[in-house]
Amino acid sequence: MIEEIIYISAFNVNPDGTIGIRQTTDVVKDGVVIASSYWRTVLAVNDPSADTILGVDTFYGNIAAYTWSIAPEPVAEPAE
Repeated sequence: MIEEIIYISAFNVNPDGTIGIRQTTDVVKDGVVIASSYWRTVLAVNDPSADTILGVDTFYGNIAAYTWSIAPEPVAEPAE
């Protein structure tokens, strides 16, 4: 039997509040991984696509929400 398993394999919170995500897709045949592919993205603070990528009320979704609730406000660029 061949199946596809998709999971988050990296979740990195950066000092500026952004979150680096790596999603892995494994193709498994008879319990053995025969192929893997990766998809990466970086979520900005309060990124509207977070629910689509991490899911609503999931482990990683809750970590992102908490991280962004305590993240410092971004510093405005000085006007020239």
